[in-house]
Amino acid sequence: MYAEEDYLMLSGIQHFAFCRRQWAMIHIEQQWAENYRTTAGELMHKRAHDEGSFEKRGNLMIVRGLRIASRELGLSGQCDVVEFRENESGIALFGYDGKWDPVPVEYKHGSPKENNADALQLCAQAVCLEEMFQTNIPEGFLFYGENRRRSQVRFTDELRSEVKKVAEEMHALFQRGHTPNVKPSKQCRACSLENLCVPKLQKSMNVRQYIEQGIKTRDI
Repeated sequence: MYAEEDYLMLSGIQHFAFCRRQWAMIHIEQQWAENYRTTAGELMHKRAHDEGSFEKRGNLMIVRGLRIASRELGLSGQCDVVEFRENESGIALFGYDGKWDPVPVEYKHGSPKENNADALQLCAQAVCLEEMFQTNIPEGFLFYGENRRRSQVRFTDELRSEVKKVAEEMHALFQRGHTPNVKPSKQCRACSLENLCVPKLQKSMNVRQYIEQGIKTRDI
C-alpha cells in the first residue's frame, strides 16, 4: 500500500506503456510540448471532463470528471466518464435508491492503437473504482473520436497483473529520478516530445563507450 503523498498520476500509465522515456520526461523532468494530437486530445477530454457533471437517464447515471485513487497501485486521477448502471446485485450509492454497477468510459482522440496502453489506463481506473466502492468491475469502454465508436475492454487477470507491474515500475523509476534511454522507432514521429528527446542521439555512444573505443584504437 502506498502513502497518499507518494501517489503518481494515473494518466501516466498510458505515457509509460507508449514509451518509458516519454513518461519520465513528463513526470520526472516536468517537460512538455504540444502537437496536433495532444491538443486535439486535450480538447476532447475537456468536453468529457466537465467535472462534477451529473446526468440521469432512467436506469443509467452518468458522472463526469470523477476523482479516483488506489492505495494498492499508488495512483490517482480522474475518470472521463463513469456510468452507473442499475443492477439488483450492484452497490448502494448514498442519496440514491437502488443498486448500481460502475463502468468506466475513457475518451480518446484518434483511433484504436496497436499497443494496449489505453486498455491499461482504463483497467487502472477500474481498480481505483473497485477500491473506492468495494466492488468488482469486469469491463469498461474506450470511446475513440475518429470512428465515433466504443470498444469494450475486459479486465482480465492478465491485464490487471500488467497494470500492477507497470505501476510498480513507474514508482521505481520515479524514486530513482531516472530517465531511461529508448530505442528509436517509428512511433517517435507521433510523440510531441521528439524535439526535446532527440531520439536519434540515443544511437550515439555514451562517454564510457567513447573512452573504451579510444583505448582499443590506441592499443591497435
